[in-house]
Amino acid sequence: MSLPFNATAGNPSTFILWGIPGLEDLHIWLAIPFCCMYLVAVMGNCIILLVIKMERSLHEPMYLFLCMLSVTDLVLSSSTLPKMLSIFWFDAREIDFGACLTQMFFIHSFTAMESGFFVAMAYDRYVAICNPLRHATILTHSRIAKIGCTVVVRGMVFFSPHPFLVSRLPFCRTNIISHSYCEFMALVKLACVDVAVTKEYSLTVASLIGSFDIFFTSLSYALILQTVTRLPSKEASLKAFSTCGSHICVILVFYSTAVFTFLTHRFGHNVAPHIHILIANVYLLVPPMLNPVIYGVRTKRIRERVLQVLHCGIK
Repeated sequence: MSLPFNATAGNPSTFILWGIPGLEDLHIWLAIPFCCMYLVAVMGNCIILLVIKMERSLHEPMYLFLCMLSVTDLVLSSSTLPKMLSIFWFDAREIDFGACLTQMFFIHSFTAMESGFFVAMAYDRYVAICNPLRHATILTHSRIAKIGCTVVVRGMVFFSPHPFLVSRLPFCRTNIISHSYCEFMALVKLACVDVAVTKEYSLTVASLIGSFDIFFTSLSYALILQTVTRLPSKEASLKAFSTCGSHICVILVFYSTAVFTFLTHRFGHNVAPHIHILIANVYLLVPPMLNPVIYGVRTKRIRERVLQVLHCGIK
């Protein structure tokens, strides 16, 4: 496959996304569950946003954080899935250099935002269950806005250097990316200079953000579970356990697959490429699909409002 270079920059004008190496014959079939997950993610998150916007009684901390998470999910899934499906179904593997850098920035920055909003929602649940009388005074609308802005700014600031770091690298080996999307580590491996410092920066940022978020999310739910076990009402305890359990399942899927991908980049050189890339797709596709179900459909007030809208629509 030819390597079209930009004469002034010395870089390829386009990259070729290979998809999932080793599973090329299955691309057309893999695209079916991927497409289904994307449709569920888009419809589910759009419904969540619409219902919360329409219902003023849902303008509370938990639901406002859920809106932020839904927007993040929509951006995260839409920045990867359409291109991935075009690769799998139409063999449209080519992506412009600038578009590749843009996709990379959105993937990494919004993944960090997703993680940050999980922390914010865990903190909200901690305050609501462990300190319910002060919930309204602690999580005011202005404080919620500040938390949301902090999460967004953190994701953008820490990952803004990534496109600039990649754009300055010379690519003289190949323009074929052995991945289904433009991922930072997959790109820097194509450079024909020593990229040890560049890799260390990205891995350090990811490890610091991930460690911070995992610690505080785990701490919040540990304190919640400690409080729940002391509730006098067995029914209230079971309800809280059910809610927290479903939230923890989504968080475990996100962090376990993200940590696997991180460790594979650093240590897992013997991991088969198709396994690595499939897992890397899971943490970008599965949480955006599950979040509307776990945080939305399982929430009674949202479920009732959705059913009410559907009932009126049928009439």
